Parts: sequence; structure tokens; C-alpha cells
Amino acid sequence: MFYRPKDGHGLPHNPFNAIVSPRPIGWIGTRSARGDNLAPYSFFNAVAYTPPQVMFASTGIKDSVTNIQETGVFSASIVEAAMLGAMSETSAYLPHGTDEFTACGVAKVECTTIDCPAVAGAPAILECQVVEIVTLRGTGNLLVIGEVTGVHLRDDCLRDGRFDITTYQPVARMGYRDYTIVRDQFEKLRPDDK
Repeated sequence: MFYRPKDGHGLPHNPFNAIVSPRPIGWIGTRSARGDNLAPYSFFNAVAYTPPQVMFASTGIKDSVTNIQETGVFSASIVEAAMLGAMSETSAYLPHGTDEFTACGVAKVECTTIDCPAVAGAPAILECQVVEIVTLRGTGNLLVIGEVTGVHLRDDCLRDGRFDITTYQPVARMGYRDYTIVRDQFEKLRPDDK
């Protein structure tokens, strides 16, 4: 099958939603004069090592982006298997200015390097200062790039000097309403590593 996105695909569900998968989920915490906000984004990833930078994309102008435009900071909490239900609850469309931490019963913690909330007990939290907000093609598509200014690692997720995903099992988006829990990990050396 081949299709041009501008012409449609003819399928009951858009295959593009599932092609790039699994996608990590950034549970984005923000703050504004109206209060705190928490929302999951599956268009999320690390994009640079030095300085460390992450990005997430919002399909539509949402409270997260509005708050970031106001403050210039955000947190990205990593979602573990035990947090899947709570993460899903925070994806609900709630009235503008609603604190999803409170509304969905998610405990919050204050960041260290920025004035922003994050998910208490998350396996890892990245505190981010905005580098750039890029307007993408389409209506309301925005890419937010942040430099990581602080990193919190939950102690039980460190094993033999490495951040070990098998201790917390990250959740990833597969597309549509499908998710996966990463349970397997293996090492594959590169040719230059030998």
C-alpha cells in the first residue's frame, strides 16, 4: 500500500499514528499564574547530549504550551508501568486552569533548578529551561525544545552505576490508544566498542 497523506489513506484509522513506535511519554509539568498543570505527550524524546536537551510536540495550543510561553520552564517526568492509570487520567480535557495533579490524585514535588512542579516518585524527572518553541506546519502544532538544567533519578532505578529500565518498566505509546510496557533490555555493542 502507498498513500500520500494529503490524499488520505482510506483506512478506518490513520496508520501514521502507529508507524513511529514505541514513543516514550513525557509527563509534562508546568506552572503559571493560573496554577499548575500536568499532561502526557507521546511526541517526546531526547534530542542532544551536550548540553542535554529534550523536546515535545503539542498538537493544538494547550495549557502546557501556554504556561511554558509564560514562564519559559517545564518538567518532564518519566512514566513507569505503575503510573499508567494516573498518566491516562491526566490526558482528559479538563477546564482551562485545572490542576491535573490535584484533580487526578497525582502527588507533586517541586523542582530544584526551576519554579515548576513534577510528578513525585517518578523514576526520573528532567527540569527544563526552554530553548525554543517552533511553529510546525498545520494548525496549532508546536515543538518545544528544552535544555535540561536538573535531573532527578529515583535511587531504586540505579543499578551497577546505570539507570536501569528493568527496575521501573517505562510506558511507551504504540499509536492509536495502544501502549506497551518495556520489560526486556539487552546490550548490543557497536563495532567500535570491541
